[in-house]
Amino acid sequence: MKKLINSPGGVVGDALRGMAAAHPSLLVRDQVVYRASGPVAGKVGLVSGGGSGHEPLHAGFVGYGMLDAACPGEIFTSPVPDQIIAATQAVDGGAGVLHIVKNYTGDTLNFELAADLTEGAEVATVLVDDDVAVQDSLYTAGRRGTGATLFVEKMAGAAAEQGTPLTEVARVAAEADRRSRSFGIALTSCTTPAAGKPTFDLPDDQVELGVGIHGEPGRRRVPHTGARELAEVAMDAVHGDLPLYGDLLVMVNGMGGTPLIELYVVFAEVEAYVRAKGARVTRSLVGNYVTSLDMQGFSVTVCHLDDELTRLWDAPVETPGLRWGR
Repeated sequence: MKKLINSPGGVVGDALRGMAAAHPSLLVRDQVVYRASGPVAGKVGLVSGGGSGHEPLHAGFVGYGMLDAACPGEIFTSPVPDQIIAATQAVDGGAGVLHIVKNYTGDTLNFELAADLTEGAEVATVLVDDDVAVQDSLYTAGRRGTGATLFVEKMAGAAAEQGTPLTEVARVAAEADRRSRSFGIALTSCTTPAAGKPTFDLPDDQVELGVGIHGEPGRRRVPHTGARELAEVAMDAVHGDLPLYGDLLVMVNGMGGTPLIELYVVFAEVEAYVRAKGARVTRSLVGNYVTSLDMQGFSVTVCHLDDELTRLWDAPVETPGLRWGR
């Protein structure tokens, strides 16, 4: 294994130190990433988090128009309740705090416990469960939370920035999740620093359909084929769960090890598929946003837009991982 690390056990701490050095707008304290500007009086605070290894999710989305704090756990490991409690109390500007939680058992349990134990702040929670690949697994009850987490953080963040009350910010977040679906395909496994070898065995001539962002198994393995066929498999799964219609926000997301040129090849096929169904891609993202360390592959996330969600998506954002309009 060749990794740009100092030691397997120090990866997360070293990376957070580098993130703080690279982005003066961020403050890192006790393995929590905050806006350096501190809480805004009267604004709903947004907190999310999860295992590290998915960068820029979540810490890369701390900043104006998105999160107020992110709680990174160790690699593919949920943050602990103490992190979440500290973040929640620190970002409370008097209007309450929204927890945005991916539907993984460890994340849901620890965020739920933290919400119960947090003193002095009103807390609401929205669960993200957009992955249509599998319904239940060893890691979840129900669908997994994946790419739509970014959509939820962006749209809820924009609503919070506009002074929207907690109940309405939570409604926006839940609506963004309800309208979103995702599906991922792996060409290779990922390699965690602690293991030093691939997380799972995937022969060179096969791909994993419906893989999770921690390398969890998907629906099945099939022989590797072209981008058009793989994009069609992903979009059939999305369309089969929530038929495509109207204006869509579409993200073709890299898993961490896929060149951008290949992601654009996939996006071309996805856009053609959408047009063939009579829908329109009116907003898009192509790149590495919700990754799985060095895994090669891609995921597609689709959100059915309405006027409100389009306005919130277009609102200004300034974070290390997402930036426009300022």
